[in-house]
Amino acid sequence: MAEYEVTHTTRYTYSEKVSHCHNVGYLAPQSDAHQDCRDSGISVSPYPTILRQHNDYFGNKFYYFSVEEPHDRLEVVGKTRVVTRPSTFDAWETSPPWETVVAALRNPAGEAEIRAQEFTLPSPFVPGSQHFTAFAAEVFAPGKPVLQGALDFARRIFQEFKYEQKATTILTPLTEVFEKRKGVCQDFAHLSIAALRSLGLAAQYVSGYIETFPPQGKAKLRGSDASHAWFSVYVPGTGPGTGWFDFDPTNGKAITEEFIVTARGRDFGDVSPLKGILFGGGKHVLKVEVDVHRVA
Repeated sequence: MAEYEVTHTTRYTYSEKVSHCHNVGYLAPQSDAHQDCRDSGISVSPYPTILRQHNDYFGNKFYYFSVEEPHDRLEVVGKTRVVTRPSTFDAWETSPPWETVVAALRNPAGEAEIRAQEFTLPSPFVPGSQHFTAFAAEVFAPGKPVLQGALDFARRIFQEFKYEQKATTILTPLTEVFEKRKGVCQDFAHLSIAALRSLGLAAQYVSGYIETFPPQGKAKLRGSDASHAWFSVYVPGTGPGTGWFDFDPTNGKAITEEFIVTARGRDFGDVSPLKGILFGGGKHVLKVEVDVHRVA
């Protein structure tokens, strides 16, 4: 197991006064089979008129807050303490054939399969398309175990696509990401989800953090970490080898203890770390700092 302290700081500076704003923040890691969230909270400056925590449709925790005094600067700091566990399942080749999983999702036997069906459908950032079916089929050969296929697909994205921060924006079409073979973790997660859904598999977008390490001999810089994103694929049934399994196409691997899950949804739009509406403000400058600190 590994224990982490995570600090996620977001600062907006506005060229004109904002009269008031309403915001939603996914900054509270959840507790599940992979991790236990021991403590979580946020601070907002200016002090918010309303600050509440809720659970969304997908079961994620989120904060809602509103600032109703004029301001030209907004700072939101999320802090959490979480304990993660290494995966105890690595028998990817013993998972059922992917065609069997698709058939089970089309004819659900229980509530879990019915809920998973939603993640086979198009979503705002992952529109329905057969554009990626052939690309997915090159990895998901007939009869291939579904989890082995998901792992191999993550590895293929890692090998064939280049991570480049300024290559895309959140509005860049997936077809462009596919053609240029470059992007960031959001792009690679969305592309993987689009490919798996095109085959009829259920795939989630997972938002969170990953522990990073500085170059050898260098000190880790404060705020040098970042939010991260990956995908999860569903295997129907009960017992070991069933449920949701997470894979990181940016690093070509299944998630391990250095990954911290914040929220799960259909795509980025469901689980953006911070989003909202404001009145006024003019142009703005955004700065985000993330620290993922492993507790000794």
